[in-house]
Amino acid sequence: MVGLVHDYLLVLRGAERTFARIAACWPEAPIYTLLYDERGTHGEFAGRVAGTSYLQHLPVRQHGFRTLLPVLPRAAETMDLGDHSLIVSSSSAFGHGVTTSEMATHVCYCHTPFRYVWHERDRALQEFPPPLRSFGSSLLDRIRAWDVRASCRVDHYIANSKITRERIADAWGRDAVVIHPPVETDRFFIGAPEDFFLVVAELVAHKRVDAALEAARRSGQPIKVVGDGPSLGPLRARFGDHAEFLGRIDDSQLADVMSRARALVVPNVEEFGIAAVEAQAAGRPVIAPDRGGTQESVIDGVTGVLYPAGDVDALTQAMRDVEFERFDPSAIRDHALTFRVELFQERLVAEVERVSRRTLSAAVAG
Repeated sequence: MVGLVHDYLLVLRGAERTFARIAACWPEAPIYTLLYDERGTHGEFAGRVAGTSYLQHLPVRQHGFRTLLPVLPRAAETMDLGDHSLIVSSSSAFGHGVTTSEMATHVCYCHTPFRYVWHERDRALQEFPPPLRSFGSSLLDRIRAWDVRASCRVDHYIANSKITRERIADAWGRDAVVIHPPVETDRFFIGAPEDFFLVVAELVAHKRVDAALEAARRSGQPIKVVGDGPSLGPLRARFGDHAEFLGRIDDSQLADVMSRARALVVPNVEEFGIAAVEAQAAGRPVIAPDRGGTQESVIDGVTGVLYPAGDVDALTQAMRDVEFERFDPSAIRDHALTFRVELFQERLVAEVERVSRRTLSAAVAG
């Protein structure tokens, strides 16, 4: 019997949408998560969540769950998963650290090793008030050590991109197969582009939305921002005279605004970057860093423009000088279709079945 695990189901963004497509592969399988908010996830997982951690009873959801950081590892490994022969987890933080039964096979679809203890530790420490940074450093050290131990309990990792595979190897000394995330390409359509650039992102510091807005200001180009988060206030205060902030919008509104953008701007190095493929499904080119997941999803000069990661001057130049009307919307959309949901699900199920057979054979031979 299969059991499914995701870190926390509080909102419906890229990782949660990917997990929803994972869950559809095993429609009868119960779901386990540290924290669950049915309304925040728009009922996507209604009736399927069979278990949560002991933290569920606290009045903490999306806007406060980061305060639970010190206890999230323990909450993950003590969560009751019942008795399953196969666990498929989806994790960018603590979900891979669940404790399974002795005979169970655990396959983890990894979006990234927990960024705040690995590749974004310095940025995480900046979020602690100065008097608490020594405590924060010790806390991150403890979570990092736990994270390494937790990785030993996973039988097999699947990475969402090559950069995630590299980070899995660096952090945990484990190899992984790469299966790109599913993109709901059918939601998008080719429209008539207008004179504005677009950013679609959670408004948090590591998404570097400020770099895109600064490049738009320098190049004199109009830009719209879709998303919400703790950085909204500071970004609006700094760029409100130049950028239009649309907040969170529904799926139909996103498809519409993407179809009308000159191009989507990706300012941050993404593990994959689903929004970049969504824009291509709408026939729109993408300006993205020549590093990370967008190296795998954007064809430079065909479906978009790749620029040196972190180089605001290069991003400014691309927004100012590239003739985006020369890109072929139909060719861009055709490329996006190679990331469609059905292909992801076929590859995922085949890989999980392969690992399960291998594990069973090893058990019998033992």
